[in-house]
Amino acid sequence: MGSTSGAAERAKPAAGGARPARRRLTVDRRREELMAAALELFSRHDAEYVSIDDVASAAGASRALVYHYFGGKQELYVAALRSAAAQLEARLRPQGGGRPLDELAGGLTRYFDFVEEHAAGFAALLRGGPANSSGEIGEVVDAVRHRLLKLIMERMRVEEPGPVLRVTLRSWIASVETAGLDWLERRDIERSALERMLVGQMVALLGAAAEHDPQVGELLDNLVKGEASRSADQGSTGQERTGTDG
Repeated sequence: MGSTSGAAERAKPAAGGARPARRRLTVDRRREELMAAALELFSRHDAEYVSIDDVASAAGASRALVYHYFGGKQELYVAALRSAAAQLEARLRPQGGGRPLDELAGGLTRYFDFVEEHAAGFAALLRGGPANSSGEIGEVVDAVRHRLLKLIMERMRVEEPGPVLRVTLRSWIASVETAGLDWLERRDIERSALERMLVGQMVALLGAAAEHDPQVGELLDNLVKGEASRSADQGSTGQERTGTDG
């Protein structure tokens, strides 16, 4: 994960001047603050360029305290990523009761709520991906992706996807991750429009996959019928209201 040599020099931008005054905190609260500081730094710099001194300075703690809680930078990095992953997964727990595409859209809204409110954690989590695909770091990122895949399958009422559907859903998850990072960087598209676009992408991907697997075709038919049924219900309700008003 890199050495802490030259930390004082690298810590200058992170410190932003004088080190914040230390406060008495509970063990859990101090750990949370150290992980939050680490996530912020890891979201902006490759892990190898972030030192324990940088984290300590950003959190207003001592280098010795960081080592006391985490043992070293690798342990801190993994703990910080696990914290971000747990927060994201908590946001994505299904609400239940809606049509599959409605629930997918709701899940995307909660996903982007996390992206917007915890930008550092989201960026750091995904920055820990391909370049660190082995070991504990890779396991943290992969666990989040597997959880997302499982949640999507549950919402679509699919117990065991075939290879075509599995590849399609994993490709869509990668698109959502990329869209989240791009939106954080640029913010040149309305969030609601981006969420609608991603739902549309899911439908389009399933349509392409349906040409190669009847299972996907049946799934897509059910999704489309659900949407058509909702549109019909809404139209009927609107007509009833119009008639009543008249």
